[in-house]
Amino acid sequence: MSQSRCPDTRWAWVEVDQGALRRNTRAFKDTLEPGVRMMCVVKSDAYGHGAVPCAKIMHAAGADQFAVATVDEGVRLREGGITWPVLLLSEPPVESVQTLIDNDIMPSVYTAEFALAYGECAAASGTVGKYHLAVDTGMTRIGVSPSDVVEFRRSIDFHRGLECAGTFTHFATADVVGDWDWELQFKHFREAVAAMRDAGFDCGIVHCDNTPGTLLHPEAHLDMCREGIGLYGLHPAETTVPRLELEPVMSVRARVTRVVEPPVGTGVGYGLTYRVPKRNIQIATIPVGYSDGLSRTLSGRMDLLVNGTRVRQVGNICMDQCMFAVDVNSVRALNPARPVAYGDVVTVLGRDGDERITAEEMAGLRGTINYEVVCDFGMRLEKIYV
Repeated sequence: MSQSRCPDTRWAWVEVDQGALRRNTRAFKDTLEPGVRMMCVVKSDAYGHGAVPCAKIMHAAGADQFAVATVDEGVRLREGGITWPVLLLSEPPVESVQTLIDNDIMPSVYTAEFALAYGECAAASGTVGKYHLAVDTGMTRIGVSPSDVVEFRRSIDFHRGLECAGTFTHFATADVVGDWDWELQFKHFREAVAAMRDAGFDCGIVHCDNTPGTLLHPEAHLDMCREGIGLYGLHPAETTVPRLELEPVMSVRARVTRVVEPPVGTGVGYGLTYRVPKRNIQIATIPVGYSDGLSRTLSGRMDLLVNGTRVRQVGNICMDQCMFAVDVNSVRALNPARPVAYGDVVTVLGRDGDERITAEEMAGLRGTINYEVVCDFGMRLEKIYV
């Protein structure tokens, strides 16, 4: 890959494939029956892909609502021109209620103290504060216990400043086919919703399926599904891979900033953990390090792609840079014109020719999941939309 767009200020960037994002979003929308809404999760800056641009693409491809994890994430959506409903997937500090009202961000609610403060603020502002009730059906993270939902609604719904716009839960094992714990959670959720309705309460939009749930448990689509990692072309588990074809949206690339052919025995990087083993070995540098999401735990264990060929990263990954080794003789066999040169594009994540470095490959080396890989790369690297 000899040519690629990149920022003017640094030779390292994230590429976001807008077409792939659009096609993934439409693919998920097509799995839903007519009338079932789709909430697209754009927390953590759209899993590192850029929340505002991604939300606009997703809406054009069928998204009805959006979800974030923090108040500031919701505010940034509003400041970026996102006018569609936004749900905060947690209950924030009570001090944030005015910000929620001012920016029309719906919080998740599961304590009466927060709900009533939110309702007071809404009423004082001449509006009604919409919220989604979180129900803890077995993940033990957030929410009201199913046995307490009716009493909880009675304790807050008298307030004229509150409106229940939705009711939801989150599955802990939605990626497991035929799982008893999933069945139990879904049963508890259905019973909680039925109890509230029997008591005369409006549950609003009822939703529980996440990305794996959408693909593996269509019986739980209900009024709306929340799509997350799958929108970005990454499967949440091996079980979902056969269910829907997805296209990875993120690539991470850099340009070579220095190339040398050191003498045999020369050390590379902090601690000199790699030494040049023979003649005709190039050591090249790219400006990507652990502050950019390239975990230091990958030092000396990962490949990069240069001119469609895998090369080995060597030495300890630095905060802002890393190095890789190229056997000149081997590379010349593939490309007689030259080995690696200053300015060459290096692919850290993504495809170059017939080779691809996947988020799953990198996650396996790190002992983590693909979610963390892409979120990490999105923290500091500038994003280029292609």
